[in-house]
Amino acid sequence: MKIIKGGVTKPKGFKANGLYCGIKRSGKFDLSLIVSDVTASAAGIFTSNSVKAAPVLVSQKHINKGKARAIFVNSGNANCFTKKEGIKNAYSMAEIASVLLKSKKEEIIVSSTGIIGRQLPIEKIALGARELFKGLGKTPSHANKAALGIMTTDLKPKESAVEFSLNGKIVSIGGCAKGCGMIDPNMATMLAFITTDANISPKLLKKALIEAADMSFNCITIDGCMSTNDMAIVLANGLAGNKKITAAGKDYGIFLNALKAVCFDLAKKLVIDGEGATKFIEVKVKGARTKEQAKKAAKAVANSVLVKTAIFGENPNWGRVAQAIGALGMKNVNDGTLKINFSPFDKKEILIDVDLNNGKESSSAYTCDLSYEYVRINAEYN
Repeated sequence: MKIIKGGVTKPKGFKANGLYCGIKRSGKFDLSLIVSDVTASAAGIFTSNSVKAAPVLVSQKHINKGKARAIFVNSGNANCFTKKEGIKNAYSMAEIASVLLKSKKEEIIVSSTGIIGRQLPIEKIALGARELFKGLGKTPSHANKAALGIMTTDLKPKESAVEFSLNGKIVSIGGCAKGCGMIDPNMATMLAFITTDANISPKLLKKALIEAADMSFNCITIDGCMSTNDMAIVLANGLAGNKKITAAGKDYGIFLNALKAVCFDLAKKLVIDGEGATKFIEVKVKGARTKEQAKKAAKAVANSVLVKTAIFGENPNWGRVAQAIGALGMKNVNDGTLKINFSPFDKKEILIDVDLNNGKESSSAYTCDLSYEYVRINAEYN
């Protein structure tokens, strides 16, 4: 496997585009379309927030059969807390794309991100969709436009791609993601859209996505808040021509490792581009009694406002790490067993190493510092 330049158009048979359709006051791109030339195997994971946005509810239904042709996304408006009209507009987005692509509306995954509580300007989206369709292309530039169209408070687009071999066939995986704040759900995180020309069954694709997300998107946090619109979608159109992956064997393992690489790369870029972030932080916890204990400890430190502000201020206060761990009330973890080490806080990348001395399990979490700029961005966001 090798890391290559590119995004969602890198795998064979995928086109994309992005543009401005009038949703954002800034005039920045706010509409994106990612399309497979043929119907693809599809899998998705979605926010566990009980307040789910309309596009999440619609896309959960559409992806149930494990097939999709396209992902249609708008930014600047979350289409959340919009009641029946919001659901109607989410279905309209699917209908608009399906007519242009001459496909079934159930094969369109829809997604929205942005401000909650405002009705979606569906007329603007309908007009923009026509231009999106006309401008679809396979170049890196087209992939980049799609990545730009899904951004909200992001400072830069996040893209990733890898290439590897399966049964003598060259296979690619490409992806894009957005998200700067509100990244800490129990599964998906932010928005992530991944494409591959691998030939793999929907069942195995879903299994791979869950495994890949568990060590990447599930391990990152910006502010400990969970969005209403989070989703991660992967489409696999099979155009690489490899023997279809239908069981968890050697080929599945190769594919899974490649998917993990793309997901982790996107996840790290999300953290680095966190709202107001100046430092990337890795929290490594070992010596836990169970895997779940290790995860909870790592997330507790990564989500601690005191830890994050101390790192922003380059104040090596290990007591703040200790209190975050101690607040969990773990048995047999105390000031006699807990060991904490960290790299210098004046660097751009920080490592916090925690040993619970309570077992053999380990886990990691990834986050950024909490700066004055984070407060400004979120105080002004409306």
